[in-house]
Amino acid sequence: MAIKRIIDPAAEPLTLEEVKLHLRVDDDDEDNNISLYIRAAREFTESFLGRALVTQTWMLTLDEFPDEEIKIPLPPLQSITQIAYDDTSGIERIIDPADYFVDNQSEPGWVVPAGTLTWPTTIDAINSVRVKFVAGYAPSTDSPPDLTTNIPYNIKAAMLLIIGNLFENREDNVVGTIANRIPNGAEYLLRRHKFDLSMA
Repeated sequence: MAIKRIIDPAAEPLTLEEVKLHLRVDDDDEDNNISLYIRAAREFTESFLGRALVTQTWMLTLDEFPDEEIKIPLPPLQSITQIAYDDTSGIERIIDPADYFVDNQSEPGWVVPAGTLTWPTTIDAINSVRVKFVAGYAPSTDSPPDLTTNIPYNIKAAMLLIIGNLFENREDNVVGTIANRIPNGAEYLLRRHKFDLSMA
């Protein structure tokens, strides 16, 4: 199994204004750095939690269909966009959405053939099954929708702590090693939302 993000989030969980208020920064001189820290904190938080925070699109690839359900990583699952596979002749086929059932209420989300149907036979090759899915906390129903409204408040609070740590210790931190410097308070706030697909 492999996954690859193919459409990035259109927004971050925290706005620049929210973070500047938390950091007590009034001028615009640090905006570029703070924006970088927001993205770094979001990507770290998603990796630490095993979740997608803001709406984004991913491709899950498998070498073959499983016997039963396909578990979808990076909860919460919003929707399945497409299930494609290479048939025994190596020709790509798209499965009709009416032929499978999607559970996007459970964690992890999963998809199974509808009714008495079974998954089709694929060619014996790597990456012969491709599932495109949308993950992340659902946006609001407002027009335009708020992409971050349903992200749990303690995840946002943890991100503020992480960003504050990056901001205050910029010469001592390397973004790629943020996992070694996560504030204790942030880890405490995040742990209740941590998800491990291998345990599901």
